[in-house]
Amino acid sequence: MALGMHGTGSSRAASLGPDLDRDGVAKAYGRWAPVYDLVFGPVFAQGRTLAAAAAERVGGRILEVGVGTGLSLPAYRRARSIVGIDISAPMLEKARRRVARLGLRNVERLAVMDAEHLDFEDASFDVVVAQYVVTAVPNPEAALDEFARVLRPGGEIVITTRIGAEAGLRRAVEHALAPVTSRLGWRTEFAWHRYAAWAAKAPVEIVERRALPPLGHFSLVRLRKRDA
Repeated sequence: MALGMHGTGSSRAASLGPDLDRDGVAKAYGRWAPVYDLVFGPVFAQGRTLAAAAAERVGGRILEVGVGTGLSLPAYRRARSIVGIDISAPMLEKARRRVARLGLRNVERLAVMDAEHLDFEDASFDVVVAQYVVTAVPNPEAALDEFARVLRPGGEIVITTRIGAEAGLRRAVEHALAPVTSRLGWRTEFAWHRYAAWAAKAPVEIVERRALPPLGHFSLVRLRKRDA
């Protein structure tokens, strides 16, 4: 999961939920690396498949943010040029071994990088895929800004994400669990209104929001960048 925190962004993140520390999350996912595929592979399999399919409908050059151990990489057609980034070096090492083992020559680059500060030129990609990443960055809006910046006009941001409850018992439980889950590397309380509020101010339009299993707490979200 690619992260970052500094300046005014950190105060905004603090005001909207528990702080996630960049180095702490990198270490957390470093600890997850040996068992990540076993623990999370089956749970998020459908979301990965649908995200890759959505990216394929756009085509072109694809950036996958939070590529992790590379579980999604074989799902893309070999005609696509794929760049993958992640905050965790141990996760990326597993991704590199997967690329070598499967002969995925279309994977252009794998790099340790901060999702809030992408080291790419404006409009470098046709699709930005972020799977289960947005709720794991200290300042989600800053990361979303970066996704939009490096995306070409007409391209799409494809997100799979946990959607927090807006009210009721589930919201109370999510907020109660937040101090625990932040130490594990993600937040539970990120509600849909934050995506909607960001999109209303960004050069994008929401084109799809689809509930995913388990229990509909996760969603596939597609946002298209408006033409300049």
